Amino acid sequence: MRPEKLFLVDIVEAAQAIDRFLSGQDFNEFEHNEMLNSAVLQKLTVIGEAAARLPKEFTNRFHEIPWVDIISFRNIAVHEYFAIRWDIAWVAATEEVPV
Repeated sequence: MRPEKLFLVDIVEAAQAIDRFLSGQDFNEFEHNEMLNSAVLQKLTVIGEAAARLPKEFTNRFHEIPWVDIISFRNIAVHEYFAIRWDIAWVAATEEVPV
């Protein structure tokens, strides 16, 4: 099994990439830039996938992190991609990921 540390590195690196991608952007630019919103969505998916692979013993120690919401967002992005709401993705990327 892959060590939890590597999943945490994946999460941090994806969050840093989102920060770089969105630097200087506003929601309107994000919403209308297919390449930008695809890149951010992919990194949000990485975060959700890595979170899903963390051991329960680990996530239980950090109950203040909304693991279920993070994983659920990934599931929607992957399985219900046709229903992505870019305003929700924007909030996740700009408000929740930095935290």
